[in-house]
Amino acid sequence: MVKDKIILIVGFLGCLVGGFAGIAQAHELSGFLAVEGRFFTDSPLFTGQEEHNVSLALQPEYYHQWQSGLRVTFVPFGRLDSADDQRSHFDIRELNLLYPGESWEVRFGIGKVFWGATEFVHLVDIVNQTDGVESIDGEDKLGQPMLHLSLPRAWGIVDFFALPFFRERTFPGQNGRLRSELVVDPEHPLYESGAEENHFDFALRYSHTLGELDFGLSYFNGTDRQPMLSPGLNRQGAPVLIPYYGQIQQFGLDLQWVFGGWLWKLESIYRQSEPDHYLAAVGGFEYTFSAIMSTVADLGLIGEYAYDDRNDAATTPYEKDAMLGLRLAFNDAASSELLAGIIIDLDSSARIVSLEANRRFGERFKATLEAGFFVDLPENDLAYSLRDDDFVRLDLAFYY
Repeated sequence: MVKDKIILIVGFLGCLVGGFAGIAQAHELSGFLAVEGRFFTDSPLFTGQEEHNVSLALQPEYYHQWQSGLRVTFVPFGRLDSADDQRSHFDIRELNLLYPGESWEVRFGIGKVFWGATEFVHLVDIVNQTDGVESIDGEDKLGQPMLHLSLPRAWGIVDFFALPFFRERTFPGQNGRLRSELVVDPEHPLYESGAEENHFDFALRYSHTLGELDFGLSYFNGTDRQPMLSPGLNRQGAPVLIPYYGQIQQFGLDLQWVFGGWLWKLESIYRQSEPDHYLAAVGGFEYTFSAIMSTVADLGLIGEYAYDDRNDAATTPYEKDAMLGLRLAFNDAASSELLAGIIIDLDSSARIVSLEANRRFGERFKATLEAGFFVDLPENDLAYSLRDDDFVRLDLAFYY
């Protein structure tokens, strides 16, 4: 059965690429095919977990624009993982039509939207659901069905979003690493709304640039993208975590201000829900040293602080944390970059250290090296289940 599943998935992905290539003569086709290996320094902590995993990912990108200005974008994504069935998944990241008018543009279908300014934590970014099986950093997002109306004006841009269908968060399965001690059961979620995943959400955002200041004000009303996880039993009677998706209102602010070599950043939210009404913020700076040591390389120093007024009752790890980072851009023909960071819990001994480096090889290949280390996590830390999951990830991608 496993072999048949692998053949079907690989065959499907191959047909997908071949199909796109056949229709792309007068259109634009790009994308990547990547092989990834994740290697862990310690043996698995929980029963059923595989020690290491290898995976294959494919993401074609099809784009076409007509003379009328109408544009179509299609970005499917698929991954086949050797260890975790939940990480072997397929998603449509984007599939939408965009039509620009003289003073507006409208996009309909499945899309991706990013709101935010800071490096380590994105509080205001709420339209798309997090793809939790891709990475623990929250950067990967699932495609969101939407109707998006944008009104650019001299005094700013107003964006309206109608979100008719909710995407549930993905979680690692029984055999996967970087998961909680109890596996999350994504098959039987609970909802505050009786409409469940069909609840009609909406959002709006106003953004503007004033000199060296970029800022955005946003509002979201609908189903929380971050579920609360409660112990329960699955249909086989095994203990699991059950996701519960409540209804929220969120008011957000994000801004960036360039001042000389300094880039100041802030994200802040006020969220209303049951039972929590709370304020959270993350802010800091990035300072860039140009042409360091008489080379063409640039070195950026990053410092941020995250605060959540729920303190120990917060449902995220960032309730009182300092983040420090170094960004090294070599500015060479291979676009070599290095980003190193550490997240420090100011109320405990917990530290999370990260490293990411990438480099192009020729015009088609790109290699990415990522590492994560979880240091001195106390038992009451939300990331305590990751204490033996220090890892190194190597990704080699072919772009076409």
